[in-house]
Amino acid sequence: MSSPRTRAYLTAAAVAVVLAAGAAVAFAHGREADATAGRWVTPVASSAAPSPSTPATTPPAAKPPADLPVIKYTAGPSGLPADPEQNSTVAATQGLHPEKKVALYDAPGGKPRAFLPSTISGLRTVVPIVEQRDGWVAVLVPSVNRRIGWVPPGGWTTEALRDQLIAQLSKHTLIWLRDGQEQQRWTVAIGSKATPTPVGRTYVMGTTRMHGEIYLNMDALVLGSIPEEPEKMAEVFQLAHTGIHAWYKSSVFGHNVSNGCLRMPGPAQQKLVGEVGPGTPLTVLA
Repeated sequence: MSSPRTRAYLTAAAVAVVLAAGAAVAFAHGREADATAGRWVTPVASSAAPSPSTPATTPPAAKPPADLPVIKYTAGPSGLPADPEQNSTVAATQGLHPEKKVALYDAPGGKPRAFLPSTISGLRTVVPIVEQRDGWVAVLVPSVNRRIGWVPPGGWTTEALRDQLIAQLSKHTLIWLRDGQEQQRWTVAIGSKATPTPVGRTYVMGTTRMHGEIYLNMDALVLGSIPEEPEKMAEVFQLAHTGIHAWYKSSVFGHNVSNGCLRMPGPAQQKLVGEVGPGTPLTVLA
């Protein structure tokens, strides 16, 4: 893209990178797979700001049950609402970091559906805040596609998000913005018709080192999104995530050839990894 999903599957055009433990070069569905053994690199902690004050009208949060599922790299939540603005390119400017773990609800004052932990597979959790209502905030959820979760006040801090990524699949383009201003754009390879790059909003979870000449032995950006149709993937990638990684063949850029990952030229990948951090939002447009 231990259990298969600790291998991160990284998807194409601006969103993908398969992380599979144990292989430097792999093949899936007749194509070179976006996979490699990866060691999670915990990002450096960002400075945190206090969470917003609680309005008097804030709906109370039901106490989550002790056995509420915890979101894992290999197991996403269920019962959370669809992202109502999945194609929005309005940049999220704040990220939420759980101090320990916080419950995600299906609405302000609604039903708790899953716990969001402070780290996931060794990566420090920072999720973009995409809406605020009645003292609650909505965040993009990892390990599932195009879902949001509502978080009540307390138990978390906020961090400033300056960067934003936009992938335009029809143009095979990835755009990097900072403070709303375009910094750079690149031509990339994206997922094939059988294994497409997931569209919609997601975010950068962190980085992992990609071992193997096909990845130029460079770090990859791991994303919160997962394969759209995992049953079409090789088994090792079915529980993986998507992301962004370097690729050794320049001939692939501008084409739909990957297992869903965004394949980048080496210098572009090096620049991007050096600039964007955890919580950076990414919108993938068809």
